Amino acid sequence: MSRKVAVIVGSLRKGSFSRATARALAALAPASLKLEIVEIGDLPFYDQDLDEGTPPAEWSRFRETIAGYDGVIFVTPEYNRSLPAVIKNAIDVGSRPYGASVWNGKPAGVVSLSVGATGGFGANHHLRQTLVFLNMPTLQQPEAYYGNAGTFFDDEGNLVNEGTKKVMQGFIDAYAAWVEKLLG
Repeated sequence: MSRKVAVIVGSLRKGSFSRATARALAALAPASLKLEIVEIGDLPFYDQDLDEGTPPAEWSRFRETIAGYDGVIFVTPEYNRSLPAVIKNAIDVGSRPYGASVWNGKPAGVVSLSVGATGGFGANHHLRQTLVFLNMPTLQQPEAYYGNAGTFFDDEGNLVNEGTKKVMQGFIDAYAAWVEKLLG
């Protein structure tokens, strides 16, 4: 049986290295996983007042979509040593209203990257802190910090760096085993 895994991409930029990484992970995924990017750029900022009546249609659609997945991989750039607001907003939208979180219990993976050498270490760890609260068991090893992301892809966004491909393969294989261990 193939497990459906939502991939949340934290960059809205057209030529995003995060999006290219998400596509590369989907291509490398074993047959036991089916990765699909779930778009988050259209989600209005979370405001609890809007949840007290009829929530925005974008929120309802997003919540229903995420609820249909078995697991989630977050692929994020690092902005100012933390995660981008668009990811935090998606997390907040999916975790509300209180007690109805669509994230609860879903196996998570975190991939961070940057064009610098640190590979998004700050974003990766800030995101992990949030996932603990959301009760998302998160793959611990191998960690996935990809520095110098601008060297991984060709002009069409294809993964061309063989060393990075090998590291990404190790991550997605470990995530698949993690999902199987947790969900059976």
